[in-house]
Amino acid sequence: MTKAILALEDGSWFEGVSVGAKGDSGGEVVFNTSMIGYQEVLTDPSYKGQIVTMTYPLIGSYGVNSDDLESLQPHVAGFVVREYQRNPSNWRSTDSLDRFLAVHGIVGISGIDTRALTRRLRAEGVMRGIIGSGDMETNTLVSRARNVPGLEGLDLVRKVTTDRPYRWEQSRRIYVDVPNDEPEKIWESFEEPGIYRVVVMDYGVKHNILRNLVRRGCQVLVLPADSTAKQVLRINPTGIMLSNGPGDPGAVQYAIEELKIMISKKPIFGICIGHQLLGMALGGERFKLKFGHRGANQPVKQQESGRVEITAQNHGFAIDASTLDESQIELTHINLNDRTLEGFRHRHYPVFSVQYHPEASPGPHDADYLFDRFIASMQ
Repeated sequence: MTKAILALEDGSWFEGVSVGAKGDSGGEVVFNTSMIGYQEVLTDPSYKGQIVTMTYPLIGSYGVNSDDLESLQPHVAGFVVREYQRNPSNWRSTDSLDRFLAVHGIVGISGIDTRALTRRLRAEGVMRGIIGSGDMETNTLVSRARNVPGLEGLDLVRKVTTDRPYRWEQSRRIYVDVPNDEPEKIWESFEEPGIYRVVVMDYGVKHNILRNLVRRGCQVLVLPADSTAKQVLRINPTGIMLSNGPGDPGAVQYAIEELKIMISKKPIFGICIGHQLLGMALGGERFKLKFGHRGANQPVKQQESGRVEITAQNHGFAIDASTLDESQIELTHINLNDRTLEGFRHRHYPVFSVQYHPEASPGPHDADYLFDRFIASMQ
């Protein structure tokens, strides 16, 4: 068992035991309140650049498997747990969490007081930090933590988006070349029929978003984040999905400018950073939350019905509701913990978005209606 240290930029540090890959890794230290779903957390591209602390104390008990991946590989900068379960027991398990982290080069630490760490992050806000394994000087790690880049102004979407268009069929990627002449013919290459043709703008898309669309009769074509409005509209989809993703939406200006063109042209549904980019394209301003929303137990109120949904969330930025033009935008969802904006829709176009993750199903079915609403908008 190798010693490991988590050092924070405020000078505090926690000593524990190394889990996963050896070495060191820095990022923004955040916490997630989910009791299960650590594999989905690890492989969610929205966590790019972040060291994730799991507040639930026992992690690793059911191992890992290939079915619960939300992308092709883990994206976290590091992983922090209280007690790592070294002997997984589950009929679906194909490997241990420790080996999974090691294979993918993810540095982790266990055996630290995650409650104390979480209280510090809640009181002071998220901090830059670094995990180092082996005989490393604490003062050196603290100094290095202070040099880790913050997420504000950082475009992490480019690091997680696909570099080539692909079809999502039979729960796998099939890479394709969109023809320059008559690009709309790309839909004819699909092996499975679909009533609706959906382009997904990949800002860091999770597989379960794609599964939800296919389940509802959609042909799904995923495009790189820097695809232009002209390219998207020439493909002539029935609707456009704006995916989740990591980092500061203010740094993804190229996507915001293209969305301004697309808003009036097609039905649009945005999730997570897709919601933020859409809000900024409509004139809203974003701000950074003190410690963000990360977990599967965030209460969100539907403004119209008064119904409360239990939602899964993962974001460190939010749209300032007061900066949106309410003559054009209707605010539809509010977070009951801190009253931040969780959803809106356009009053004149079939365009809407939510800050949370309806595909994660923590309720478990509280937010399924949002995908159905997107289908209805395309009808």
